[in-house]
This record gives sequence, structure tokens and C-alpha cells, in this order.
Amino acid sequence: MTDEMRVHVLQTGVMETDLTWLLLKGGHTIRDRHHKNDPVVWGDCPTHAVLIEHPEGRILWDTGVPRDWEERWAPTGFQDFFPVREPVDGPGYLDTSLAALELAPDDIDILVLSHLHFDHAANAKMFNNGKTRIIANSDEIEGALAIDGPFKGAHLVSDFQGLNLEPISGDVEIVPGVSVIETPGHTWGTMSLQLDLPKEGTKIFTSDAVYLGESWGPPAVGAAIVWDNLKWLESVDKLRSIADRTGAEVIFGHDAGQAKELRYAPDGYYS
Repeated sequence: MTDEMRVHVLQTGVMETDLTWLLLKGGHTIRDRHHKNDPVVWGDCPTHAVLIEHPEGRILWDTGVPRDWEERWAPTGFQDFFPVREPVDGPGYLDTSLAALELAPDDIDILVLSHLHFDHAANAKMFNNGKTRIIANSDEIEGALAIDGPFKGAHLVSDFQGLNLEPISGDVEIVPGVSVIETPGHTWGTMSLQLDLPKEGTKIFTSDAVYLGESWGPPAVGAAIVWDNLKWLESVDKLRSIADRTGAEVIFGHDAGQAKELRYAPDGYYS
């Protein structure tokens, strides 16, 4: 195990979508992929995971989209609204990103799920190995386990059903320098990730608490998939306060422009 903290950003699949899902601005109407050439803005919606190599173990933040997305998402209809652009058998998914670092799921000590949506928890069962601790927010777990039926919104029950999910609540330091921030609003228990790096300072990975830099504001601009708009706004203000206090770089959940500037594994890392 490393004697210093290194942070690797992993590519975990690129969805395409009507960007109105991510930013309610300009009066657009959401369309599926069969109408994406209509005069509406479709674009990339990248996903990422974060691997933290820490003296106390390896921690993975989120898991991206699954290779079998078309079949798995069929009950929800989201396969038409969020088709994954990467080839099913190609690189750019969680398994190949881990393999590029010569790692497998069994090498991960802790998996932290920002929330349990289909593009963040989809590969969580890869870590159902009796070794990896799988952590999620207690409110998120309670809400997800109360779903009656195969899905509710973007929560797909088969992604997390049967997993031994370890609940946490509030703002919690997982290990020194690695903390989760409770940022509900997008879902019942969405969390963001704060990394206090010894050399490069604080990084905040917002997950879906903030989709895009354009959402950040001020003023913050909402999105279509939000459980509670007031809590969402409060969470954005909370993150902005932390970022202002710490001088943090803020990495948004699905920002295609920002994604082009990130240092992806295996070619680069943050420390």
C-alpha cells in the first residue's frame, strides 16, 4: 500500500443525452434518442469514479455505468434518454479503468456510493466479495430499500438489492484527508466527496449535487432530476461555502467540458 495519498480519476462510461436533463435553462423540452436531431441540444454526459490510494487502504468513489446498460435499463426507459456512447466491449468502463492500474474489485477496501442512481451504483455488485465495505448515506439507503417495484425514477433496484450497505449520515471523515459531505436534494441522501491532498490542496467531487459548472452559479441553476429543490439549493450553497473556505477545486458530476481537462488514470493522478 502507498505511504502517501494518490487520487486517480477513472473513466466509467460516457452517456449521451438531451442536456435539459442536466440544466433547466432556455425552455427546452426533453427528447429521447429517436428525436435527438430535432432542434434540441444533445451532448455528452460523462461519468467518472475516483480511486484513492491511501496509507489506510484503497477507497473507490462511485462505479459509473454498466456494460449491459441497454438491457439493464430497459425497465426504466432510460436507455433511450441516456444511451452510452462507448462500445459495449471497449475500454472506458470501470473494469478496464481498474485493470489499467493492475487492480481488480477485490483490491478495493472501501466503496463509497455518492447515491444509488443507475449511473453511479450500477457496478456496485462487482464489489460484493465479502471484503470490500460498501458505504452509502443512511437516508439514501432507507429511501432506496422502500421502493416498491423494479425501479423508481433513476433508482434501479437490481443495482443494489442484496448488497450489505453500510449506512453513514452527516459529514464524515472516512480516513484522514478523505471525507464525505452530506448534500441531499438530487436524491434523499446524495453525498459529495472532499479530498484534502497534501500537495495539491482540496478537491471536491460533487457527484450529482451539481451536474455542471454552468449549474454552479451563483445563482445556482437547477436540473430536471431533483428530488427536493430547496434541499438541492441548500446543498449547493453548502458546497460553495466549503470551496470558498478551503480554496478547493470543484469537479462536477457530469460536465463534459471539464472532463476534458481532468487527469485520467493510468496516465495521471493527483497528490
